[in-house]
Amino acid sequence: MSALIAIAITTGLLSGLWGWVAVSFGLLSWAGFLGCTTYFASPQEGLKGVGISMATNLSGVAWAMLIIHGSAWAGAELFGYIATGMVSFLMCVQAKRTWLSFIPGTFIGCCATFAAAGHWQLVIPSLMLGVVFGYAMKTSGLWLKAQTEKRAQKAALKSELTPAASAK
Repeated sequence: MSALIAIAITTGLLSGLWGWVAVSFGLLSWAGFLGCTTYFASPQEGLKGVGISMATNLSGVAWAMLIIHGSAWAGAELFGYIATGMVSFLMCVQAKRTWLSFIPGTFIGCCATFAAAGHWQLVIPSLMLGVVFGYAMKTSGLWLKAQTEKRAQKAALKSELTPAASAK
C-alpha cells in the first residue's frame, strides 16, 4: 500500500470523526479542516510541525483581531485597508522567528477569523483541534503503511521458507 493510499484511508476515517466532534462540541468544522490543512502543508513534520502550525494559526487570529478592532476603532474604511496592508507585511516579517516561520499558517488563522466574523472563541479551538487531527491523519496513515509493509514482508518470507508454497 502506498503512503498516499494509507494516508487517504486514515484521513477519510478521521475526517468523519472530526465532523462528529465539531458538531458535538459546537465547533466550526470548516475551521478545523483549515487547521488540518495547516499541518499537512507545513514544511515541518511531527510535533515540531504541530507546534509551528498552532503558533502560526494563533498569530493569524491575533492579527485578524487587530485589524477588526483597529478598523472599528478608527471608524474609517480607508484605515481598514491601510491596516490590512501593514498587518499583511508584519505577518510575513514575523516569519524570521522559527515558530512563526510558516507564513501560510498565519494567513489561514487570519482568514478563518475573518470568515467567522471575529468569533475567535470558536476559531481557536477549532483550528487547534484541526491541527491535532491533521497530525493524527498523517501519522496514522504512515503507521498503516508500515504495518502493511511488515505484513507483506512476513508473507514473502513465509512463502520463501515453505517449499510447498513455492512449488504451487
